[in-house]
Amino acid sequence: MPDLILGPDGLARCGWVGDDAEYRRYHDEEWGRALHGDRALFEKLSLEGFQAGLSWITILRKRPRFREVFAGFEPARVAAFDGDDVERLMLDAGIIRNRAKIEAAIGNARLLLELAPGAFDELMWSFAPAPGRPRPRSFADVPAVTPESTAMSAALRTRGFRFVGPTTMYALMQSGGMVDDHLVGCHRAG
Repeated sequence: MPDLILGPDGLARCGWVGDDAEYRRYHDEEWGRALHGDRALFEKLSLEGFQAGLSWITILRKRPRFREVFAGFEPARVAAFDGDDVERLMLDAGIIRNRAKIEAAIGNARLLLELAPGAFDELMWSFAPAPGRPRPRSFADVPAVTPESTAMSAALRTRGFRFVGPTTMYALMQSGGMVDDHLVGCHRAG
């Protein structure tokens, strides 16, 4: 995969976008932009957990259905899911039908509700590295894990959250704008 690609619109983008229109839209409009709010970060945490072991484009294409069947990722509504909901979700081919990941999303919603409103957002953003980190020049410069993502993972695991490994948390940090890994030369690079 090349580090940068030129899109049909003439704009240079990070090479992971490939030639997929949905990936281009996601790259340009979402990836790397600061994401705040308990609900929004819970959705990102859940989807990143479902992505573990799969490609992100798979999750991105299934995201509308995930949002529908997981009650818009409203933590209070997901926390109220029970065994019948787990079985309903296991039968839904529009999402990733992995019992452990489904149960983790429900359990994580319950844990989030133990925090004061806004505390989950504050917790997650407390691990964002200080500004001034050099922009990566190539994919080889982009880490899979950082001390910050490892610390975030540990803090969440201590609280009982699941599917929050350091690599998954770094992906969340990238997609949620806690770090900006748009490569030098990408039209989105600051």
